[in-house]
Amino acid sequence: MSLPIVTATRYVLPLREGGSLPGVVEGNDLGTYVLKFHGAGQGPKALVAEIIVGELFRRLGLRVPELKLMELDPAIGKSEPDYEIQELLIRSAGLNLAVDFLPGAFGYDGSTGKPDDATRAKILWLDAYVANVDRSWRNTNLLVWHKDLWLIDHGAALYFHHSWMSAEKFTALAYDAADHVFADVAPQVPGIDAELAAAITPELLTEVLDLVPDEWIAEGDRERYLRHLCARLAERTAWLPGGAR
Repeated sequence: MSLPIVTATRYVLPLREGGSLPGVVEGNDLGTYVLKFHGAGQGPKALVAEIIVGELFRRLGLRVPELKLMELDPAIGKSEPDYEIQELLIRSAGLNLAVDFLPGAFGYDGSTGKPDDATRAKILWLDAYVANVDRSWRNTNLLVWHKDLWLIDHGAALYFHHSWMSAEKFTALAYDAADHVFADVAPQVPGIDAELAAAITPELLTEVLDLVPDEWIAEGDRERYLRHLCARLAERTAWLPGGAR
């Protein structure tokens, strides 16, 4: 099993909200995508985190826009008048990560499309598990589309892989839920802990890890990711929001 691969046919416009400068791009399948570049400042590891976390969340019943891989011809960049964008497109030739564009979606601010407490507690549990530090009211990384909540932008999670801290250290990292957009449901998280932990098996994690292209991951690192994630799962008292530590 692998992510579908499409080819970029037209660069439409930049999205300047983030430092990595993703862009809206059209593909040869007539789809429109938010393209995240392997040549951006955070490099391919941010894209690895996007795939692992996004696809794990999807398999656990949360809405994540469809992810695809996209081939980018550097010739597209040569016609771009903005030098910064041109340089990024040329530097990102080859495979990049395409996220399905949700037309008309708007950022979640708590006033519309509020999910039930069980869903919010699940999101908080999973963000704590993958050490996602980017789900605050300042930047919820949640969209409302057709009255449903969609989760986006998981490149800041799994930050252990930037310096490859030990599995033991990652296991023991506490998660500060005070700034999380769904911090109010933290007391409910222990009640769903056993069910979620049982659903995340080594087989499921391996399936998700296998979706990462070989170009973005060093030899042996899939096993390292698996070891870190299994170790964190086994020692949940260190990071469980609302739980006894």
